[in-house]
Amino acid sequence: MSITLQTPVLETQRLILRGFKPSDADVFVTYFCSDRAEFTGGPMTPKTAWRHFATNIGHWMINQFGMFVVTHKGDDKALGIVGHWFPHGWAEREIGWVIFNAGDEGKGIAREAAEACIAHAYKTLDWDTAVSYIAPENAASIRLAERLGAVQDPNAPKPETTSPCLIYRHPAPEAA
Repeated sequence: MSITLQTPVLETQRLILRGFKPSDADVFVTYFCSDRAEFTGGPMTPKTAWRHFATNIGHWMINQFGMFVVTHKGDDKALGIVGHWFPHGWAEREIGWVIFNAGDEGKGIAREAAEACIAHAYKTLDWDTAVSYIAPENAASIRLAERLGAVQDPNAPKPETTSPCLIYRHPAPEAA
């Protein structure tokens, strides 16, 4: 028996959200080994970061949804990952985002990609709710969640994690 990975491609005005490629590993590992990954499970060792890269691919195989690699249209360079996340131990399905390089922050990339993923979650995956788990110190992600219309949900069940997190609930696109 073989399993085939068929990742959909989402397209926005400026971006392509696609599946992972082997060529994405270097930028992914570099990010997760850096201090920039402080709020997203890092910094990791290169070995752990590579395994996390493989976990993202496996997540698609198991769940039939996952994080997308975000690129500009016409340029296949990975800018970050944005998408759907529900690993073992998570209380609810999550919309998450990571921009690899600081120079790409503040340009609306994460917001544009997250909006596409939220719409995909509710309209295509037929989710009835979605959250984002955010480190309390991650002010940039909190601002983005709020710009996306998410509100903090202090009564939401917590994921199994060793790090404290705030839980932001995303409204369905038609409710936003």
